[in-house]
Amino acid sequence: MSADIEENVLELQGVVMTFGGLMVLNNLNFKVRRGTIKAIIGPNGAGKTTLFNVITGSFSPTEGTVMFKGRPIQDLKAHKIAYQGISRTFQTVELFGNMTVLENVMLGCHTRVRTSFMASGLVLPQSRRKEKRIRESALKILKFIGLADKFKDSADSLPLGEQKLLEIGRALASEPELICLDEPAAGLNETETHLASSLIKAINAKGTTVLLVEHDMKVVMNISDEILVLNYGQKIAEGPPEDVRNNPGVIDAYLGGVA
Repeated sequence: MSADIEENVLELQGVVMTFGGLMVLNNLNFKVRRGTIKAIIGPNGAGKTTLFNVITGSFSPTEGTVMFKGRPIQDLKAHKIAYQGISRTFQTVELFGNMTVLENVMLGCHTRVRTSFMASGLVLPQSRRKEKRIRESALKILKFIGLADKFKDSADSLPLGEQKLLEIGRALASEPELICLDEPAAGLNETETHLASSLIKAINAKGTTVLLVEHDMKVVMNISDEILVLNYGQKIAEGPPEDVRNNPGVIDAYLGGVA
């Protein structure tokens, strides 16, 4: 394995995404270094969520290559990409509201646990042992994200801040090498935003690479190692937070003239 593959967990090469002739992503090239937090920012309509959809398999790019750990994944289905080691959250929280907090995380664990159809259907000892391990793993994740005392509650009974944490927990349940977080601080108050930011840093400290789409510039500047800036589907800047903060093109396109 080359040193570049070891250093970069994700790489996009010439990625283009069009919808009905409208170019949403335009020749994107960038890398995500293993073990870092990389943020993607840009005005509404810049292509950020479309980019996440391409990386995680909801869309196949019109052109270009998406490399994960040195292997192309752009033609794989979403569940195959998840099994490879990429998980995500969504801009709008997508939980199973009628299920418990614990059950939501347990569903995420099933991505990495394979049990044969016969074993599951007949509830054989092998299946029961795996279910026990999944439950134990899910409880550990709930403790890590600060929701262990809510494990019996229904997901839809949680306030938005805790629902966001739960969705991150479910994404962690598949033990990803790369987690893609789509606006984890959107709609949160200052206290909830601080909790979300602290959790993201704790996830990264455990060795998981984080790719983050976020509008809250305080969050982005405080926790990111690198920032990628999109505008109309094109990369207009990339680098450490301070470099991006002071980039005139970024100030004009996104920060409204305020550095």
